[in-house]
Amino acid sequence: MTDVPNPAAPIADPRGASSLLTQDARTTRRNRAEGRFRLYGILAIGVGLLMLLVLLVTIISRGTGAFQQTYLTLPVELLEAKLDKKGNRDIEDIKKVSTFGYSPLMNAALEAKVAQAGIETELEPKAMAALLSKDAAATLRDFVLENPELIGTTVEFEFLVNSRVDGYLKGRVTRESIANDKSINAAQLDLVDALVAEGSLAKRFNPEFITGSDASDQRPEAAGMGVAMIGSLFMMLVVLALALPIGVAASIYLEEFAPKNLFTDIIEVNISNLAAVPSIVFGILGLAVFINYMHLPSSAPLVGGLVLTLMTLPTIIISTRASLKSVPPSIRDAALGVGASKMQSVFHHVLPLAAPGILTGTIIGLAQALGETAPLLLIGMVGFIASNPPDGIASGLMDPNSAMPAQIYEWAKRADPAFYERAWGGIIILLVFLVTMNAIAVLLRRRFERRW
Repeated sequence: MTDVPNPAAPIADPRGASSLLTQDARTTRRNRAEGRFRLYGILAIGVGLLMLLVLLVTIISRGTGAFQQTYLTLPVELLEAKLDKKGNRDIEDIKKVSTFGYSPLMNAALEAKVAQAGIETELEPKAMAALLSKDAAATLRDFVLENPELIGTTVEFEFLVNSRVDGYLKGRVTRESIANDKSINAAQLDLVDALVAEGSLAKRFNPEFITGSDASDQRPEAAGMGVAMIGSLFMMLVVLALALPIGVAASIYLEEFAPKNLFTDIIEVNISNLAAVPSIVFGILGLAVFINYMHLPSSAPLVGGLVLTLMTLPTIIISTRASLKSVPPSIRDAALGVGASKMQSVFHHVLPLAAPGILTGTIIGLAQALGETAPLLLIGMVGFIASNPPDGIASGLMDPNSAMPAQIYEWAKRADPAFYERAWGGIIILLVFLVTMNAIAVLLRRRFERRW
């Protein structure tokens, strides 16, 4: 007897008649499941891209109108008898003429334009003048104050028309929709059509929407985002100046130098919890501490920047610590092995390698803060601000101002459809800022990664 098998005897295949070249039922089911999973993933990505496309098309289609405005071209005679009765061109005497003194000049210019073009209308001069924006007289007065030497001459101006006329040319206002509208009537629309055919009334790019300030409810066509953009800029400067050094320093200490004990564990847990706190809580904190206790001015970009700094710090700390952890321990060991101190190994080797992640996290945190609205509502940065650009950094930080998301919120809740159109236009500007900041983050990451 022997335990050695007979080599001539056939060896039974434990898999029966199956072969590696033939799929069994189980393998077929598994491959089908994997195929379905891939299909689900492709569908999910397709749905996400479709929703993004719908969002972008909606924003662009509803917001591009804010970048165009309807203007009426009129030659206005700057009568000396009305604007400078003494004839001495003294700017102080000219300033005494209010916007009410400029309105007759514009009305006369419009009547002359209608008569010169041979347009027949049953409208009274006052009804014709109602086509112009209530901001037109102020525009004419500002021009005269800047150029007093032109008094006594005839100058061609482009005046904004009111929001109803602008909406008519953009398709927002129709002859059917004005049945119960007291701001405009069919005869005025007939005059608008005649002026369009004559060439005096036309839409063009509106730079004042980007550079201008907010406007009252009576002149939505003159509202702009410029002042709110300046307010957001100063807030971001405050956030960058405070959140970046504090967040990076705290991250370096917690990750590289702090002992692992109960105290640091509590700090880490609280940082993680603060990152999940709703932004409106930080607004309440800013209202209580910075305004009610420290008596800083409300609606000031400085206060808004301090509130957004508190909100952004956890994000920067978490992203910075993740970047520091991603640096291999061998870098630290090699630096310590050649005689470098702990601080030298961190600042000369670890920190430069972690810089791309740190900068990316910081810029993403700033972009998140740029789009926050709730904290700004609580500290009062939603008021009507129609001021000129600040005289300096101190004025920009301390003077009342608004911010882009707060301005968009303010326009969206107003009744006039022209403000709603401007809210969509403001979203486009805000998205341009956010995309730009994210693009900068990507470029910085690539540049530092190439260097190292």
